[in-house]
Amino acid sequence: MLPSEAELHGLRRSLAGGSAPQPGERALIDHIRRRLPAPPPTLLIGPGDDAAVIVPERGAMQVLTTDAIVEGAHFDRRFSSLSDIGYKALAVNISDIAAMGARPEFALLSLILPDGFTLADLDALLDGLLDMASASRVALAGGNISRSPGPLIVDMTVTGSVRPRRILTRSGGRPGDALYVTGSIGGAAAGLDFLKVRGSEGPKGPDHPDLSDLSDLVKRHQRPEPRIRIGMLLGRNRAASACMDLSDGLADAVRQIAEASGTGATVDAAALPLDPAAAAWFESAMADPLLAAVSGGDDYELLFAVPRKARGRLRMVQSLARGVPITHIGELTAGPAIQLLRGGAGIPMPMGFSHFHATNQ
Repeated sequence: MLPSEAELHGLRRSLAGGSAPQPGERALIDHIRRRLPAPPPTLLIGPGDDAAVIVPERGAMQVLTTDAIVEGAHFDRRFSSLSDIGYKALAVNISDIAAMGARPEFALLSLILPDGFTLADLDALLDGLLDMASASRVALAGGNISRSPGPLIVDMTVTGSVRPRRILTRSGGRPGDALYVTGSIGGAAAGLDFLKVRGSEGPKGPDHPDLSDLSDLVKRHQRPEPRIRIGMLLGRNRAASACMDLSDGLADAVRQIAEASGTGATVDAAALPLDPAAAAWFESAMADPLLAAVSGGDDYELLFAVPRKARGRLRMVQSLARGVPITHIGELTAGPAIQLLRGGAGIPMPMGFSHFHATNQ
């Protein structure tokens, strides 16, 4: 049932921060429902009821994850459009599903809207979210809407499915397993750093490239690309013993896999696939490119461990990766040390990124 004109008027008043009649929330839900594509047949009951009803895939295990992005902690509207924010809110959850070797399927969306958030703002946020949903074949199954005097919060839950014995965890690694990473690292952190410098009207000139030079890095921060296909291939082929995404940086992921697996780890700095443009940016900012890249967050690549007996299976994954590089960067070790091998000497692995010690991400 479409909202009445009175309901839409109430909705506009509510989103503008004024008092609204009771039907306003229903009008908002209907507005969102009209934006959604036709649901898959496995979604029996979707948005608009008290809860969604889904038919699970026979013989598959269900994988669930949730993550919220909060204005001022995870994003800054000076640096990301509302469309980017909607896209990223779903992408970061899908990346977690991919790291488990699963196929993402359904999403729940909870919006906590601040005063002054307009209907046009809502549509812009939905534009990005639905772009990511379409690209990843994820159906929006429902959610919740609330108002708050605080910041904008986009909270999502995503479900996926995976066959038994194909699920990936952080804890399956063993000493001697080789460590690999997809794509390149450091790009998203450099893109955000550039946006902060530009936003504060910091130093410009030959040593500080303009946006056209760093547009790919900015996009890495604003619209990360979850490695869904590679995650599913690693699980399906049982090529990986452990896996994790790089939401908080490579250094954090290496530490997490090693600690969960009860091993140490050694990473060869010379082998790391640093994004060349990111390395150039960090150098121009007088930062160590290697340390900035391994400790920076938001890359959303996959780090995974491969037993020696599974190297042949990994080659099959590489052949089906559609051009995404997969780089051998080190190994899990029997000793407990987690270190970065640089210039022939081992140094302690830097700490990864933490949202509890940073703002405006």
